[in-house]
Amino acid sequence: MYETHFGFRELPFGLTPDPSYFFACSSYREALDTLLVAAFNGEGFIKIIGEVGHGKTMLCRTFLAALQDGGDPQAGVARLSMAFGRERRFVTAYLPNPYLDPRGLLLALAEEFGVAVDRGVDLHMLIKAVTAGLMKIAQEGKHALVCLDEVQAMPQVTLEAVRLLTNLETEKRKLLQVVLFGQPELDQKLQQQSARQMLQRITFQYTLAGLREDEIAAYLDHRLRVAGCEGGSLFTDAAVRLLHRYSGGTPRLVNILAHKALMLAYGEGSMEIGPRQVKAAVADTPAARRARGLFAWLGQ
Repeated sequence: MYETHFGFRELPFGLTPDPSYFFACSSYREALDTLLVAAFNGEGFIKIIGEVGHGKTMLCRTFLAALQDGGDPQAGVARLSMAFGRERRFVTAYLPNPYLDPRGLLLALAEEFGVAVDRGVDLHMLIKAVTAGLMKIAQEGKHALVCLDEVQAMPQVTLEAVRLLTNLETEKRKLLQVVLFGQPELDQKLQQQSARQMLQRITFQYTLAGLREDEIAAYLDHRLRVAGCEGGSLFTDAAVRLLHRYSGGTPRLVNILAHKALMLAYGEGSMEIGPRQVKAAVADTPAARRARGLFAWLGQ
Protein backbone atom coordinates (compact mmCIF):
# COMPACT_ATOMS: atom_id res chain seq x y z
CA MET A 1 0.00 0.00 0.00
CA TYR A 2 1.85 3.13 1.18
CA GLU A 3 4.75 1.49 3.07
CA THR A 4 7.39 2.17 0.41
CA HIS A 5 6.21 5.75 -0.11
CA PHE A 6 6.76 6.65 3.56
CA GLY A 7 9.63 4.24 4.22
CA PHE A 8 7.75 1.86 6.55
CA ARG A 9 8.55 -1.82 7.08
CA GLU A 10 4.88 -2.45 7.84
CA LEU A 11 1.63 -0.57 8.30
CA PRO A 12 1.94 1.52 11.49
CA PHE A 13 -1.72 1.83 12.42
CA GLY A 14 -3.08 -1.70 12.23
CA LEU A 15 -5.91 -2.73 14.52
CA THR A 16 -4.35 -6.02 15.63
CA PRO A 17 -3.23 -5.66 19.28
CA ASP A 18 0.52 -6.14 18.76
CA PRO A 19 2.48 -5.67 22.04
CA SER A 20 5.47 -4.32 20.11
CA TYR A 21 3.35 -1.21 19.46
CA PHE A 22 2.40 -0.78 23.12
CA PHE A 23 2.58 2.91 24.02
CA ALA A 24 3.04 3.66 27.70
CA CYS A 25 0.73 6.64 28.04
CA SER A 26 -0.17 7.65 31.58
CA SER A 27 -3.31 5.50 31.74
CA TYR A 28 -1.71 2.37 30.26
CA ARG A 29 1.36 2.72 32.47
CA GLU A 30 -0.76 2.99 35.62
CA ALA A 31 -2.94 0.08 34.53
CA LEU A 32 0.07 -2.15 33.78
CA ASP A 33 1.65 -1.29 37.14
CA THR A 34 -1.63 -2.12 38.88
CA LEU A 35 -1.81 -5.49 37.11
CA LEU A 36 1.78 -6.41 37.90
CA VAL A 37 1.62 -5.42 41.56
CA ALA A 38 -1.70 -7.24 42.04
CA ALA A 39 -0.38 -10.36 40.29
CA PHE A 40 2.79 -10.33 42.36
CA ASN A 41 0.78 -9.95 45.55
CA GLY A 42 -1.24 -13.05 44.66
CA GLU A 43 -4.62 -11.34 44.57
CA GLY A 44 -7.49 -13.61 43.53
CA PHE A 45 -9.42 -11.16 41.34
CA ILE A 46 -8.24 -8.12 39.41
CA LYS A 47 -10.53 -6.04 37.19
CA ILE A 48 -9.72 -3.74 34.27
CA ILE A 49 -12.51 -1.66 32.73
CA GLY A 50 -12.21 0.20 29.44
CA GLU A 51 -14.48 1.62 26.78
CA VAL A 52 -14.63 0.11 23.30
CA GLY A 53 -11.35 0.77 21.51
CA HIS A 54 -9.41 1.86 24.59
CA GLY A 55 -6.85 -0.92 24.23
CA LYS A 56 -7.88 -3.55 26.78
CA THR A 57 -6.68 -6.45 24.64
CA MET A 58 -3.38 -4.69 23.88
CA LEU A 59 -2.89 -4.10 27.62
CA CYS A 60 -3.76 -7.73 28.36
CA ARG A 61 -1.22 -9.10 25.87
CA THR A 62 1.47 -6.71 27.08
CA PHE A 63 0.80 -7.76 30.66
CA LEU A 64 1.02 -11.46 29.79
CA ALA A 65 4.24 -10.88 27.85
CA ALA A 66 5.73 -9.09 30.88
CA LEU A 67 4.95 -12.11 33.08
CA GLN A 68 6.78 -14.56 30.85
CA ASP A 69 10.45 -15.44 31.10
CA GLY A 70 12.38 -12.93 29.06
CA GLY A 71 9.69 -10.27 29.46
CA ASP A 72 10.77 -6.65 29.48
CA PRO A 73 12.34 -5.99 32.92
CA GLN A 74 11.30 -2.36 32.65
CA ALA A 75 7.70 -3.53 32.33
CA GLY A 76 7.59 -5.58 35.38
CA VAL A 77 8.53 -8.92 36.86
CA ALA A 78 12.27 -8.43 37.33
CA ARG A 79 11.66 -5.00 38.86
CA LEU A 80 8.97 -6.35 41.19
CA SER A 81 11.10 -9.35 42.14
CA MET A 82 13.75 -6.95 43.38
CA ALA A 83 11.20 -4.76 45.15
CA PHE A 84 9.56 -7.69 46.95
CA GLY A 85 12.81 -9.53 47.58
CA ARG A 86 11.61 -12.76 45.98
CA GLU A 87 11.19 -14.28 42.54
CA ARG A 88 7.79 -15.22 41.15
CA ARG A 89 7.21 -17.41 38.11
CA PHE A 90 3.88 -17.48 36.30
CA VAL A 91 2.02 -19.94 34.13
CA THR A 92 -0.55 -17.92 32.23
CA ALA A 93 -3.69 -18.50 30.19
CA TYR A 94 -5.71 -16.18 27.98
CA LEU A 95 -9.38 -16.79 27.14
CA PRO A 96 -10.67 -14.26 24.57
CA ASN A 97 -14.06 -15.94 24.08
CA PRO A 98 -16.60 -14.95 26.77
CA TYR A 99 -19.43 -17.06 25.31
CA LEU A 100 -18.60 -20.18 27.30
CA ASP A 101 -20.74 -22.24 29.61
CA PRO A 102 -19.06 -23.54 32.81
CA ARG A 103 -18.04 -26.79 31.12
CA GLY A 104 -16.59 -24.93 28.15
CA LEU A 105 -14.67 -22.68 30.53
CA LEU A 106 -13.13 -25.63 32.35
CA LEU A 107 -12.18 -27.36 29.10
CA ALA A 108 -10.55 -24.15 27.85
CA LEU A 109 -8.62 -23.75 31.11
CA ALA A 110 -7.49 -27.37 30.97
CA GLU A 111 -6.18 -26.85 27.44
CA GLU A 112 -4.44 -23.57 28.30
CA PHE A 113 -2.73 -25.03 31.38
CA GLY A 114 -1.74 -28.27 29.65
CA VAL A 115 -4.08 -30.53 31.65
CA ALA A 116 -4.93 -33.73 29.75
CA VAL A 117 -8.66 -34.47 30.00
CA ASP A 118 -11.19 -36.59 28.16
CA ARG A 119 -13.61 -34.08 26.60
CA GLY A 120 -16.46 -36.49 27.34
CA VAL A 121 -15.78 -36.61 31.09
CA ASP A 122 -18.52 -35.39 33.44
CA LEU A 123 -18.32 -31.96 35.11
CA HIS A 124 -17.24 -33.34 38.50
CA MET A 125 -14.25 -35.18 37.04
CA LEU A 126 -13.42 -32.18 34.87
CA ILE A 127 -13.21 -29.95 37.96
CA LYS A 128 -11.01 -32.54 39.67
CA ALA A 129 -8.66 -32.66 36.67
CA VAL A 130 -8.32 -28.86 36.49
CA THR A 131 -7.77 -28.69 40.25
CA ALA A 132 -5.04 -31.34 40.01
CA GLY A 133 -3.40 -29.38 37.21
CA LEU A 134 -3.42 -26.19 39.27
CA MET A 135 -2.00 -28.07 42.26
CA LYS A 136 0.84 -29.38 40.09
CA ILE A 137 1.67 -25.84 38.98
CA ALA A 138 1.74 -24.70 42.63
CA GLN A 139 3.94 -27.64 43.66
CA GLU A 140 6.43 -26.58 41.00
CA GLY A 141 6.66 -23.22 42.72
CA LYS A 142 4.76 -21.41 39.98
CA HIS A 143 1.61 -19.28 39.98
CA ALA A 144 -1.34 -19.89 37.64
CA LEU A 145 -3.03 -16.78 36.26
CA VAL A 146 -5.77 -16.46 33.66
CA CYS A 147 -6.91 -13.35 31.79
CA LEU A 148 -10.54 -13.33 30.68
CA ASP A 149 -11.38 -10.84 27.92
CA GLU A 150 -14.75 -9.20 27.14
CA VAL A 151 -16.17 -10.46 30.44
CA GLN A 152 -19.20 -8.16 30.19
CA ALA A 153 -20.57 -10.72 27.70
CA MET A 154 -19.89 -13.78 29.86
CA PRO A 155 -22.98 -15.62 31.15
CA GLN A 156 -23.58 -15.05 34.84
CA VAL A 157 -23.46 -18.79 35.55
CA THR A 158 -19.98 -18.98 33.97
CA LEU A 159 -18.82 -15.98 35.98
CA GLU A 160 -19.93 -17.82 39.11
CA ALA A 161 -17.96 -20.88 38.00
CA VAL A 162 -14.88 -18.66 37.74
CA ARG A 163 -15.45 -17.45 41.29
CA LEU A 164 -15.75 -21.00 42.58
CA LEU A 165 -12.45 -21.89 40.94
CA THR A 166 -10.71 -19.18 42.93
CA ASN A 167 -11.88 -20.88 46.14
CA LEU A 168 -9.16 -23.45 45.44
CA GLU A 169 -6.13 -22.69 47.58
CA THR A 170 -3.24 -24.15 49.52
CA GLU A 171 -2.47 -23.19 53.11
CA LYS A 172 -0.51 -20.21 51.77
CA ARG A 173 -2.16 -18.91 48.60
CA LYS A 174 -4.75 -19.18 45.88
CA LEU A 175 -4.24 -21.78 43.16
CA LEU A 176 -5.58 -19.46 40.48
CA GLN A 177 -5.50 -15.71 39.95
CA VAL A 178 -8.08 -14.19 37.60
CA VAL A 179 -7.90 -10.90 35.69
CA LEU A 180 -11.20 -9.65 34.29
CA PHE A 181 -11.10 -7.34 31.25
CA GLY A 182 -14.37 -5.77 30.21
CA GLN A 183 -16.35 -2.80 29.00
CA PRO A 184 -18.21 -0.57 31.52
CA GLU A 185 -21.19 -2.94 31.27
CA LEU A 186 -19.16 -5.36 33.38
CA ASP A 187 -19.59 -3.07 36.37
CA GLN A 188 -23.36 -3.25 35.90
CA LYS A 189 -23.14 -7.05 35.72
CA LEU A 190 -21.19 -7.17 38.97
CA GLN A 191 -23.83 -5.06 40.73
CA GLN A 192 -26.37 -7.85 40.33
CA GLN A 193 -27.34 -9.67 43.49
CA SER A 194 -26.02 -12.96 42.15
CA ALA A 195 -22.55 -11.44 41.62
CA ARG A 196 -22.12 -9.91 45.07
CA GLN A 197 -19.63 -12.54 46.26
CA MET A 198 -17.37 -11.95 43.27
CA LEU A 199 -17.63 -8.18 43.67
CA GLN A 200 -16.32 -8.45 47.22
CA ARG A 201 -13.28 -10.42 46.06
CA ILE A 202 -12.05 -7.87 43.53
CA THR A 203 -9.21 -6.23 45.43
CA PHE A 204 -7.41 -4.38 42.61
CA GLN A 205 -9.11 -2.54 39.76
CA TYR A 206 -8.40 0.15 37.20
CA THR A 207 -10.41 2.04 34.59
CA LEU A 208 -8.59 2.84 31.37
CA ALA A 209 -8.80 6.36 29.99
CA GLY A 210 -8.12 7.41 26.42
CA LEU A 211 -5.06 9.24 25.18
CA ARG A 212 -4.77 12.81 26.43
CA GLU A 213 -4.42 15.58 23.86
CA ASP A 214 -0.79 16.09 24.84
CA GLU A 215 -0.10 12.36 24.27
CA ILE A 216 -1.47 12.02 20.73
CA ALA A 217 1.63 13.32 18.92
CA ALA A 218 3.93 11.02 20.92
CA TYR A 219 1.58 8.10 20.26
CA LEU A 220 1.64 8.72 16.50
CA ASP A 221 5.43 9.12 16.42
CA HIS A 222 5.90 5.96 18.51
CA ARG A 223 3.90 3.81 16.09
CA LEU A 224 5.61 5.40 13.08
CA ARG A 225 9.06 4.62 14.54
CA VAL A 226 8.14 1.01 15.33
CA ALA A 227 6.93 0.64 11.73
CA GLY A 228 10.31 1.87 10.45
CA CYS A 229 9.84 5.61 9.88
CA GLU A 230 13.22 7.31 10.24
CA GLY A 231 12.24 10.90 9.56
CA GLY A 232 10.43 13.43 11.70
CA SER A 233 6.73 13.49 12.44
CA LEU A 234 4.52 13.12 9.37
CA PHE A 235 1.50 14.76 11.03
CA THR A 236 1.27 18.54 11.38
CA ASP A 237 0.26 20.05 14.72
CA ALA A 238 -3.14 20.99 13.30
CA ALA A 239 -3.68 17.40 12.10
CA VAL A 240 -2.79 16.06 15.55
CA ARG A 241 -5.30 18.38 17.22
CA LEU A 242 -8.04 17.23 14.85
CA LEU A 243 -7.18 13.57 15.43
CA HIS A 244 -7.68 14.05 19.14
CA ARG A 245 -10.90 16.03 18.66
CA TYR A 246 -12.53 13.42 16.45
CA SER A 247 -11.21 10.32 18.20
CA GLY A 248 -11.82 11.53 21.74
CA GLY A 249 -8.44 9.95 22.53
CA THR A 250 -9.67 6.43 21.71
CA PRO A 251 -6.60 4.58 20.35
CA ARG A 252 -8.56 2.46 17.88
CA LEU A 253 -10.16 5.54 16.32
CA VAL A 254 -6.82 7.33 16.22
CA ASN A 255 -5.41 4.34 14.30
CA ILE A 256 -8.30 4.24 11.84
CA LEU A 257 -8.17 7.96 11.10
CA ALA A 258 -4.36 8.06 10.88
CA HIS A 259 -4.34 5.09 8.50
CA LYS A 260 -6.91 6.69 6.20
CA ALA A 261 -5.09 10.05 6.30
CA LEU A 262 -1.84 8.33 5.28
CA MET A 263 -3.65 6.63 2.40
CA LEU A 264 -4.94 9.99 1.19
CA ALA A 265 -1.50 11.61 1.45
CA TYR A 266 0.02 8.70 -0.48
CA GLY A 267 -2.62 9.05 -3.21
CA GLU A 268 -1.71 12.72 -3.53
CA GLY A 269 2.03 12.06 -3.51
CA SER A 270 2.44 14.06 -0.31
CA MET A 271 4.84 13.28 2.55
CA GLU A 272 2.88 15.33 5.10
CA ILE A 273 -0.52 14.79 6.72
CA GLY A 274 -2.44 17.94 7.46
CA PRO A 275 -6.00 18.93 8.47
CA ARG A 276 -7.44 18.28 5.00
CA GLN A 277 -6.49 14.61 5.02
CA VAL A 278 -7.76 14.17 8.58
CA LYS A 279 -11.10 15.81 7.75
CA ALA A 280 -11.51 13.51 4.74
CA ALA A 281 -10.70 10.49 6.95
CA VAL A 282 -13.32 11.64 9.47
CA ALA A 283 -15.94 11.98 6.70
CA ASP A 284 -15.30 8.32 5.82
CA THR A 285 -15.46 7.05 9.42
CA PRO A 286 -18.95 6.73 10.98
CA ALA A 287 -17.68 6.56 14.57
CA ALA A 288 -15.82 9.86 14.13
CA ARG A 289 -18.51 11.70 12.14
CA ARG A 290 -20.52 12.41 15.29
CA ALA A 291 -18.18 15.33 16.01
CA ARG A 292 -18.61 16.99 12.62
CA GLY A 293 -21.38 19.28 13.87
CA LEU A 294 -19.16 20.62 16.63
CA PHE A 295 -16.32 21.01 14.15
CA ALA A 296 -18.49 23.11 11.80
CA TRP A 297 -19.84 25.16 14.69
CA LEU A 298 -16.29 26.04 15.76
CA GLY A 299 -15.54 27.11 12.19
CA GLN A 300 -12.36 25.03 12.03
